[in-house]
Amino acid sequence: MSRRTSGAPLALTMGEPAGIGGEVALLAWLARRTKRVPPFLLIDDPERLTALAARLGVAVPVRSVREPAEAAALFATALPVLPEAVPRPVEPGRPDPANGRAVIAAIARAVDLCRAGLASAVVTNPIHKKSLYDAGFRHPGHTEFLAELAGVAAPVMMLAVPGLRVVPVTVHLPLAEALHSLDGRAIVRCGRVTAEALARDFGIRDPRMAVAGLNPHAGESGGMGKEELEMIAPAIDELCASGIRARGPLPADTLFHPRARARYDAALCMYHDQALIPLKTIDFDHGVNVTLGLPFVRTSPDHGTAFDIAGTGTASPESLVAALTMAAEMAQRRSASTSPRPAFA
Repeated sequence: MSRRTSGAPLALTMGEPAGIGGEVALLAWLARRTKRVPPFLLIDDPERLTALAARLGVAVPVRSVREPAEAAALFATALPVLPEAVPRPVEPGRPDPANGRAVIAAIARAVDLCRAGLASAVVTNPIHKKSLYDAGFRHPGHTEFLAELAGVAAPVMMLAVPGLRVVPVTVHLPLAEALHSLDGRAIVRCGRVTAEALARDFGIRDPRMAVAGLNPHAGESGGMGKEELEMIAPAIDELCASGIRARGPLPADTLFHPRARARYDAALCMYHDQALIPLKTIDFDHGVNVTLGLPFVRTSPDHGTAFDIAGTGTASPESLVAALTMAAEMAQRRSASTSPRPAFA
């Protein structure tokens, strides 16, 4: 990532136009009055945003810009928008695949800006995968598309709220398939990427990682399953041998209470719900999705398109504000870092 990103705005993508992405972006800009919202540049259709602001009754002046450099100076008085036109009129709650290419283009433009040093990080609004598939999108989701654009084989997903960071080793798979695909190599890879990100992007000099078991009571020494003995414990040993402070396998049912959370900086979990249920229970409104292992910072609000409330003015911008704030902090630490990659070999 170019060192020119210092002082550059965040690049926020439009997401699914029929969802709440535009709505929460407008509200996030308004929140700068009471919260420390970092300057961002929204890649979207200015005309549709102006119409949406009028529909919602929010006083957000939308201003088109030609270059990201204009955004920082403009942000205090208007929402800077880098135009990406949607070809069809947008009706809240009713996605139109004809607008899918604009959604895809906004993501690609945000990555290009970041890699050129013209934006400090990528923040993505939620997408509607079926609409994108109908528009020719061939990736399972945001993360895989970003990985291809970045030339990265296997990025890692982290979810974060104040007081808890979780990383699922297997992500969007049916549970039976997730258990079948889980192996020691994946655990080690996720652990190394997570430790590197904690040091470089979160400023934790000596990160501590808790590793969950797979079975109840972390297998009860083989009495409730062999995965902890045969797969997870050897992976933890390998992480420790490379200089990472990893501890486990630990029973998942006692891993997330306040005293337990005070003993680690991130929890490595074996499957999706093992990681996300505690995080969303602890703080549903401020969750941030972070993609680790990319050559640029990427965050996203931890919610979907919310078609059922799109255009009603009831969507909360809190998760987007959290994603913008975290992206800015991560980008600042990465830009200031003198050693680009911590030595976890």
